Amino acid sequence: MARVFVYGTLKKGQPNYKHMINTAKGLAKFQGWGRTVEKYPLVIAGKYNIPYMLNIPGTGHHVAGEIYSVDDQMLQFLDEFEGCPDMYQRTLMRIEVVEWEGKGGVGEARAAAEGVVECFVYSTTTYPPEWVGLPYHDSYDSSGKHGLSYVLRESR
Repeated sequence: MARVFVYGTLKKGQPNYKHMINTAKGLAKFQGWGRTVEKYPLVIAGKYNIPYMLNIPGTGHHVAGEIYSVDDQMLQFLDEFEGCPDMYQRTLMRIEVVEWEGKGGVGEARAAAEGVVECFVYSTTTYPPEWVGLPYHDSYDSSGKHGLSYVLRESR
């Protein structure tokens, strides 16, 4: 199992969460809530209002999201879903645990108690330069006050 941190449309209550609970795509087990240890710019960009974490450490906010344990099948699905490595790149990042629900072995409990876990995160280094000038968010909600509703793939 690998740990994945999701901050956008794959979170609970968001438009693509259905993929996280679709066992035909693999297993994803919710572990808890967290935020990036380093600051990153989280922007909503493009004509479909997609959330992107720009891989510019030290700029922006500590981005909030959810931590999952996923199997290899789900990780492969997420790579395809996120257009990895062209649109997003999957990299390891340190995530501060805000609240832990995960039930696992001693290693899991120790990691949660220490407050920081390493997770795969889909961020991007391949973006138009003007995206750096967009508003930065610390968390994402597709129906947030930003007014930029996400456009589902099936509606594009």
